[in-house]
Amino acid sequence: MRTNIVLDEKLVKEAMKLANVKTKREAVHVALRRFVQSGRQKRLLDLYATGGIRKDYDYKKARSGD
Repeated sequence: MRTNIVLDEKLVKEAMKLANVKTKREAVHVALRRFVQSGRQKRLLDLYATGGIRKDYDYKKARSGD
């Protein structure tokens, strides 16, 4: 998707250094990927201890098909 946005130049330069990338486009891609990954991880953490998996669940048995 092509879009035009105004970015804080100082912030972009710092992001480029931290991400070790050469272009602004790469920096934005890295930032977006990390933002999405962080959001997914947060959702998983929010599920922790909500009863999603029983304590007696045997993953080895489930894998073997027994």
